Amino acid sequence: MLQRMLIAMIMMAATVSTSTAGTIAKGAWSPTACGSKPMVPIVDQASVDAYNKSVKAINEWQQKANAYNTCMINEANADNALISRTANDEQNQLRVVRDKLQIDTDAAKAKLDAKLTPGG
Repeated sequence: MLQRMLIAMIMMAATVSTSTAGTIAKGAWSPTACGSKPMVPIVDQASVDAYNKSVKAINEWQQKANAYNTCMINEANADNALISRTANDEQNQLRVVRDKLQIDTDAAKAKLDAKLTPGG
């Protein structure tokens, strides 16, 4: 029983280390597979041509920003699911060990009590 749990914990640890999407550093989460956040363009009012180029740059930025945002949300959701699943699995494994220890302790106590009782 404990050997199976140990194997399960090792497999879970291997899964956690290889499938993490984002990173946490100094209390801030950031995606790792989304590339750089697109630079926000400026609106150039120097001329009509400059303005038109600005609008084109804004449209391109919007597409890149939407792709970055979608990627970031997907990574965040994957990390949230992984964290939740890992924590739940760990809690379940600890419950199993705790319950087994309680059963073993109760059985040992009953055995020792039987030896102390007359006729046991």
